[in-house]
Amino acid sequence: MDSTEAQKQIEQMTSFILSEATDKANDIAKKGEEEFSIEVHRLITEQKEKIRQGYERKAKQIETQYAIAKSMAINKQRLEKIKARQDVMGNISEDVKGELAKAIQASNSKDYITKLIVQGLLMLLETEVGVRCRKCDKQLVNDCLQAASDQYSEIIKTQTGATKTCKLTINEQDFLPESCLGGVALSCFGGKITIDNTMDLRLQLVMDQAKPAIRGLLFPTK
Repeated sequence: MDSTEAQKQIEQMTSFILSEATDKANDIAKKGEEEFSIEVHRLITEQKEKIRQGYERKAKQIETQYAIAKSMAINKQRLEKIKARQDVMGNISEDVKGELAKAIQASNSKDYITKLIVQGLLMLLETEVGVRCRKCDKQLVNDCLQAASDQYSEIIKTQTGATKTCKLTINEQDFLPESCLGGVALSCFGGKITIDNTMDLRLQLVMDQAKPAIRGLLFPTK
């Protein structure tokens, strides 16, 4: 083999090697581009998913905050409505209290106080009972004690045939407050058993019983 042929073979081999290297390099580059595209697509997909989840969380937070705010607004409105109704009922109670005080002053209080005492005695059925009243009503109540005791004995005699008396004493150590409308409170056994027959309690009982009807008139349901 002369030098010319050897040179040709070398050139052929060199060309082949370069061609193989080029093809290999192209394959590697192509594969790298594909892997790069896949990785970019994966990253974009992940970011899109994160953004979507973030928006969903934000939307849920906004919905939750709206629901809480709406519920609080409704509750506040309901409480304000209840308070307004309670204020109206309270005003009615005060108005009735004022009218009742006038009616008591204009009526025969002695007969009424006597009946209140007798009612209490019939519930206690004791031989000694203390009577509480307002200090300003002391003389009025004192004038009723004997009549109340007599009526009590008469009722017991009529209904049971038994003879029963009761000693009534005004408790001067513990008067009812002057803000009270009047009436009496009875007690026995050193105050362990008590009967509240004050006008305030009677008014409260009447108002409690009448509240549904009053509410129905003032705040009719649609």
